[in-house]
Amino acid sequence: MNLSVQKRIASEVLGCGINRVWIDSAKADEVAMAITRDDIRRLVDKGIITQKQEEGICRHRARFRHEQRKKGRRRGHGTMKGPKFSRVPRKRRWINTIRPLRESLKEMHDGEEITTAVYRKLYRMATGGAFRSVEYMKSYMADHSMYQGGKE
Repeated sequence: MNLSVQKRIASEVLGCGINRVWIDSAKADEVAMAITRDDIRRLVDKGIITQKQEEGICRHRARFRHEQRKKGRRRGHGTMKGPKFSRVPRKRRWINTIRPLRESLKEMHDGEEITTAVYRKLYRMATGGAFRSVEYMKSYMADHSMYQGGKE
């Protein structure tokens, strides 16, 4: 028995899609007789025609993956998409390098561990990209005996 017209009308009455309309197959004859919106509303009130619950998307797998990534897993080469500098841009990488260098230089200069001349030289070297980290800069200073100020 074809109930497509009744399904369409019921979907409009219920305000949902056709696929979410459920018709009781035991009462199909009664539904087939319904041709007006009022008839359909009456069947909805009786419970012969109902609206199925909306299907959700299961988040279980997504939550699991998120927890794993928080632990540092699932981040290997097979997972990476895009080139190196799209994941961490060149500028952000540079900022992450230069800020600690400049901060430590400022602390050493304010604490009078290095002279102004040494400070200026190291600052310009850091800006030129000579040092990859604070530790590397300090080892350079130790090798070239640049601690000239008060606390050394």
